[in-house]
Amino acid sequence: MVKDFKSILKEKGFKITDTRLDILSIFSNDCKPINAEYIYKILKNKGVNLVTIYRTLLSFEKTGILKRANLNQESVFYELVGDHHHHHIVCLKCKKVSNFDGCKEDADLLIRKALKQNKDFDFISHHSFDLFGICKKCKR
Repeated sequence: MVKDFKSILKEKGFKITDTRLDILSIFSNDCKPINAEYIYKILKNKGVNLVTIYRTLLSFEKTGILKRANLNQESVFYELVGDHHHHHIVCLKCKKVSNFDGCKEDADLLIRKALKQNKDFDFISHHSFDLFGICKKCKR
């Protein structure tokens, strides 16, 4: 997946810096949710500090470049907005995260059912659905 991150930054009102481009490129190289600590491990040799990474991630989230992935972990994980719709399976022991597709039809049915049961709502804008269990490696 190749993205024009310079255009995205410009469109969202950001100054184009090497640090911002480096952070976004990490998201395009990894197809899994990423936290600040992971980014820091990759960029610390370039002189990028953890505070800068946290601030950048928060500003990217506020402007809609990134979204949070709720993985029920202590750290906050992010993904690029606009990537294909998917969900996650998280190992409760080693914290490995895998993506999975295929909720569209079932989610539509579930949303209709939820709206029918809850008269206070007319519209659902989006949903979150993640699975938690034990991976094969940890089960052994």
